[in-house]
Amino acid sequence: MIQDYFKNFNLFSEKEIEELLPLFEIRKLNKNEYFVQEGERCREVAFINSGIFRSFYTSGDGKDMTYCFKFPNTMIAAYSSFISGCLSKESIQAITDVELLILKKEKMDILVQDALNWTQFLKIIAEQEYLELERRFFQLQRDSASQRYAALLENYPDYIQKIPLQYLSSYLGITQRHLSRIRKEVSF
Repeated sequence: MIQDYFKNFNLFSEKEIEELLPLFEIRKLNKNEYFVQEGERCREVAFINSGIFRSFYTSGDGKDMTYCFKFPNTMIAAYSSFISGCLSKESIQAITDVELLILKKEKMDILVQDALNWTQFLKIIAEQEYLELERRFFQLQRDSASQRYAALLENYPDYIQKIPLQYLSSYLGITQRHLSRIRKEVSF
């Protein structure tokens, strides 16, 4: 999967992708384990081979606020911490057992120094992060909880049933009771 992921950017030759693969290390996390926790520095990025993550922060009143899910065939990192070296303001937690391919920041920094296409790759990733943040912002402002749930169901039908209701309701900004009503109304 990771080879296809990098091929889709049309930036890397087959040889470059083959040379990249040994730089990744395999890591498995069990359900509820963390990739990074709030208050830690994120010093690695990961490609999700299998499993689901949630990104969340703790609100002022101590509640977990889920704002993002990440699924297989995508990259994860506490992005602002990864690029700035500051402490993470978010936690990234496995909500299923997961298998990751990990790339340490030091190795990424060497890649960026050695090849312009890696700088282009990071630019594209930054743009994707921004677009995802903007999409989420507008979704929360414009769409109803039912519409947000339907979009999640449409885009990730194979994974939606694996997400615990408390995380799903937090992501949608509604109570679990309201989510139960929406799930009865919205089906494909």
